[in-house]
Order: sequence, then structure tokens, then C-alpha cells
Amino acid sequence: MSVTAAGFIGSNLIQALNQRNESEIIAVDELTDGDKFRNLADSDIADYLDKDDFLERFSRGQFGKVRAVLHQGACSSTIETDGRFMMDNNYRFSRQLLESAQLQRIPLLYASSAAVYGAGQDFREQRTCERPLNVYGYSKFLFDQQVRRQLPVARSQIVGLRYFNVYGPHEQHKGAMASVALHCFNQYQALGKVSLFGSYGDYPSGGHLRDFVSVDDVVKVNLFFLDHPHLSGLFNVGSGRAQTFNDVALTVINRLREQQGQPSLSLEMALLEGCLEYGNFPDHLRGKYQCYTCADLGHLRSAGYTAKTLTVEQGVSHYCDWLQSGVRPPLALAKPSAAA
Repeated sequence: MSVTAAGFIGSNLIQALNQRNESEIIAVDELTDGDKFRNLADSDIADYLDKDDFLERFSRGQFGKVRAVLHQGACSSTIETDGRFMMDNNYRFSRQLLESAQLQRIPLLYASSAAVYGAGQDFREQRTCERPLNVYGYSKFLFDQQVRRQLPVARSQIVGLRYFNVYGPHEQHKGAMASVALHCFNQYQALGKVSLFGSYGDYPSGGHLRDFVSVDDVVKVNLFFLDHPHLSGLFNVGSGRAQTFNDVALTVINRLREQQGQPSLSLEMALLEGCLEYGNFPDHLRGKYQCYTCADLGHLRSAGYTAKTLTVEQGVSHYCDWLQSGVRPPLALAKPSAAA
């Protein structure tokens, strides 16, 4: 099995596979940012390859019988302006990987993004709902279109997973592109307060709504499709709920206060006590910002995925515990099906 590996979701996938006693894994990444090795240090893999070396060798069939390729790699910066780099990294590489996988009849599960939907209010896996706002979203959108063309004649499984706002362990290397939950945690630890964007559009300060989804839920969806290789298509992966940035900030604040033996605060009290504040909405994000997202999970549910998803209050609380201790309980993973 091959997994794009040292990043956020890939490293969590490898840990989950290890939990299922799978370690014949080729970890593929690009470690120019050498500190990302930390995401793999507590995992068991069979080999590591740079992404370009892997693509060349994979296209020649040098790895023999590969159960599946779990392609999680991309430039995920929504503010990246170098379109040539973005398209080469996110679109061209993925297309070459798809072609090689299809020639060898190897399943490909890959990371798409809710960024393909842009500023729309309808989040169904349909072409009419897709209007990306930036070149990152466009790179994901364009590859999804290639997959749509391929699906009717596909020789093996192809699954595109449109991730919404994912948070959880192993995202520290993402810097400015890390989740709101991590930024809130770091701010509160350093300053004793959290700062969110002020009002923009028709949304009040801290009131922009996103579908925040735990990486634990993302991993479970990946493993579901890995265990059901007869299923293909494009699928949303979110919690199915739209919650505010205020919800995330308040969950972080109250979880850390609880750990310090302090009482929980309401939103109003957090503002009064200076634990939560708002800044001006950034000019560079105007016209390029998704004020509202909420995954329509109908297609995923119709494929047979029935597991409940974590709320912000559940998932972010667990994340804060991990950030404090570095220890997380094992995932409650379903056993592989007989079809796996």
C-alpha cells in the first residue's frame, strides 16, 4: 500500500492502518520541510520515497501488487498565488498518478476539497454547485473533472474525498494553513486570549460558519472506502454541521480552563473577561473567503457509510487533550470487511 504520508491526514492514516496491524506501507512525501518527519516517527512503515521518485517507479510497475494508493498530498494553501506551481503540484502530479493506477488496476483514494464549492450555499457533489474562489480550489476542481470523465470506464476504484475544515493531531507544520482550533489553542496558551476575524458579509464577528471535521472522522471514511473497493465516486467528508468560529474558540477556551480547574464561560462572559476578541477582517481575503460551508453527506450515506461524526465540542475537546499530553486513545475503527 502507498500513502502520501508525512503530512497531516496521511500521517493519521498510517497510524490507523498500523492500529489494524498493517505496516507494509510505502510512505511517500517531499521532506524539504524536514521537521515533518516527526509525523512519521511513531508509525511503522516498510519504506519511504520522495514523491517524484515514487511516481516514476510506480508508473513502471516496480512495486508489484499494490493494494491501494492513498493520495493525500497537495499544496493546501488557499492564499497561494503561484498558479503554475499549484497546478503542477496538485493537478498534473495527481493526473499522472491516476493514469498509472488505472493502467495497473490499482485503487486510488485521493484528497479533494470543499474549496471546489467556493461561495455557494449548496454543497452537493454536482457540477452545478462548484465555483472555486482561488487557484487551490481550481486545482482540486480540475482534477475532479478528470476523475468524472474516467469513472464510466474506470478499471479500478477511484474515490475523491472532498474534505471540509479538518482539524486534529499532526497539523502543526501547516503554519498559517493549520486549523482554527490549533490557532485558538496556541493563542490562548501564549496570551490567555483568542482573536477571531471580525464581521464580514452578512456574518457577525466570529459568526462565520464552517463544517469543522475531526481528522479521526476523515480517517474512518478513508478506511471505509479502502475496505469497499467496489465503490467509486466523489464524496463529501465533513461533520454535516455548520458551526461558528465562536464555537471552536469557546470550546478551546473552556477545555483549557477546565484543565486548570476554572469554570466554563459563556460567549458573553468570554468577551467581557477578555478571553475572546475580534480583529478586522483581512483585506486580502475579501472576495476569496468561504463564509459558510456545510457538507451534504447524502451521497456518502447512500454509499453505506453510517458512522456518526464528532461535533466541534467533542472533537476539539479531544484535540486539546492531545495537544496538552501528546496521548490519544485508539480510534474506534470498524473491522475490515470481507471484501477488503
